[in-house]
Amino acid sequence: MQHDAKKKKRTFIVEGNIGAGKSTFLQILKDNLDIEIVGEPVDKWQKIGEEGNLLDLFYKDTKRWAYTFQSYAFISRIEAQLEKMAEESSYNAQVLERSIYCDRFCFAKNCFESNLMTELEWFMYKQWFAWLESKYAIRPDGFIYLQANPEVCYKRLAKRNRSEEQTIPLTYLSDLHNKHEEWLVDKHDVEGDLKDIPVLTIDANYEFENDAKRKQELIEQVSRFMNYFIVGGREQASSAASLQTY
Repeated sequence: MQHDAKKKKRTFIVEGNIGAGKSTFLQILKDNLDIEIVGEPVDKWQKIGEEGNLLDLFYKDTKRWAYTFQSYAFISRIEAQLEKMAEESSYNAQVLERSIYCDRFCFAKNCFESNLMTELEWFMYKQWFAWLESKYAIRPDGFIYLQANPEVCYKRLAKRNRSEEQTIPLTYLSDLHNKHEEWLVDKHDVEGDLKDIPVLTIDANYEFENDAKRKQELIEQVSRFMNYFIVGGREQASSAASLQTY
């Protein structure tokens, strides 16, 4: 199945660090915009076979499981998106929670640079990624980057108290924050037309779940960003992306 044949909807991806507020943000969009949400396939990571929790294994022994988890992560993301694309729906846009590009430029790259992946594993990962991305991945029309300080993310992790995340240190969140900045803001190490995909950057340091005014601002901001693609086309969206950020 080639990705071009399946692309019927505009595709946007919400990116951000662990604890940046992606799930809350996506729920707000779902409740207020006519869009389809594709969440992270966390359930697949937590239950492989009868008892395997790959996410938990990754956090408990990252060096042992880094290559295995990162490889399975981008495969399961592509599967989740293609499954949704194959379904009949009237939505104009599909919004994903993170992407294979985040896996490649943030999580897996950080594992390699932190010596949690060997050079051989990193080479193999990039080879698999390049092949699967070219054959099956659906190239997004735009990224929505929830930009949050690592310290803010760390406090949110403690508050939501997920079992797999209890061992995550602030240094890890800081490393991931830097990788997101290099990728989405500086476009470091990004090649081809991926570099030209517009990025809407949103300040996610402030809690917006119970702030009605801020929530409405976010809805309008994202709606304008998406409408440029659905109505006006990529060229307009590309020029407007930097103007529509707070």
